[in-house]
This record gives sequence, C-alpha cells and structure tokens, in this order.
Amino acid sequence: MPRWVLSLLAVMLTNTGLAESPIASVNSSRECVFVLHGLARGTRSMSGLSAKLSAAGYVVYNLDYPSTRGSFPEMVSVLARAVDVHRTSCLKVNFVAYSLGALVVRGYLGDASFPQLGRVVMIAPPNHGSQIADSLGNARLFRSLMGTVATQLGTSPAKLPNQLPSPAYPLGIIAGDRPINPLGWLLIPNAHDGSVSVASTRLDGMSDFLLVHRSHTFIMNAPEVAQQTIRFLRQGSFQHRTAF
Repeated sequence: MPRWVLSLLAVMLTNTGLAESPIASVNSSRECVFVLHGLARGTRSMSGLSAKLSAAGYVVYNLDYPSTRGSFPEMVSVLARAVDVHRTSCLKVNFVAYSLGALVVRGYLGDASFPQLGRVVMIAPPNHGSQIADSLGNARLFRSLMGTVATQLGTSPAKLPNQLPSPAYPLGIIAGDRPINPLGWLLIPNAHDGSVSVASTRLDGMSDFLLVHRSHTFIMNAPEVAQQTIRFLRQGSFQHRTAF
C-alpha cells in the first residue's frame, strides 16, 4: 500500500479538537447519556451531538478515552469508571457511541448490569469489522498512527468486533451510505460509508436500524442523526424505520 494512501487515511481520521468536560450537572430526576467518540477522534467531534442531547433534557457525559493508545480493555475501563462514578445519580443511564466507541460500549455492557440501564444508540459502528483494517492492519505506519486496537478491527471471526457479546439491551443502530473516503471506494464492496460497510453495522438482537445518506467522517454531525438518536432514547424506535 503506497505511503501517500496511509498518510491520507491518517489525515482524514485524526482529530484536531481539544478535550471537553461533561455537559451539565447531575440531577437524579433526569436521564444521563454517556457519549463516546471514534478512532483517532476526541470529545470535540461529538460536541455538537452532545449539545443537542443536553438541550433535549439529558445529563450528558462526553467522554474521552485513549482510542489510539493502550489496549481495548483499558478503553473499556475508562467507560466503566465513569459510569461507576455517575450512574447512581441518574434516573437512567443511556449510551450514544460512534464508530470504535460503539465497540467500547459493547465491551462494557457485555459484563455490566445495573437497574438504571436504559437504551443504546450506535452510529456507524464497525460491529463486524472493516475491510480497511483488513487491508492496512499490518502496515507499520497504520499501526503507528492508529494504534494497536485499530489493527484488530478486521472482519475475520477472530478479530475484536466479532468476539464481543451480542446486545442484551435496547439498541438502535444508525448507518451511513455516502462515502467520501477514497479508501472506501477501493477497499469496501457493496454499500458503505467510506470506512464501514452497511452490513457490518448490523447486529443480531438490535431493536431498530436506520440508514442515512451520510459519510462515516461526518455522520455524527448530521441533524437527522441527532433527531433520530433522541427519538430512540425516548421511544425505543426510529422514525421511518427501514427493514432489517
């Protein structure tokens, strides 16, 4: 794989934002939402969606975790510690996670159970891996820029996404199908968002599924994604739901 292709991938995935504090203060009469960003991104990439969740009445924790550093269990432990600190003060605990963040939530909820657990929305999740990781996972530059966990996001049964537990909680999944990443055109067959195929986002046991005409890079900023996320958190379903 040419170095310019790897460099382009790094530029498209790397976050330029700063970490942000949780939005709003805890009120036990209100529901909480833990928001998680994706690979090589940060809390700033989720700030727009977080603000809309806050405006909808949720206590929002826009969490940062080391997506390009450390191991997957270390990423899960960041979420676990945050939830342990705040969940007893929340009427319900919900999760909204983008891309790799969705796998972190799956890893956490596979071993966690508590009375306040509410609903989960996953946005562009690589639930069965990505062909981009299949192709670039062994490249030294890719590993250096994206981290060890990124190399584990392939599509084979032995890779991380396919080793995580199936959902045992109300789950809505939002996928995109408008790629802008040129690597997606080269490496991913069938419908995809530039980084993850539509088929890879789906999970057995999901409560609802929605397809939007957005790219992986910017899907979390789409107004309709915010609206549909809030709807699912409130009602457990999307509007104009598509067939499974």
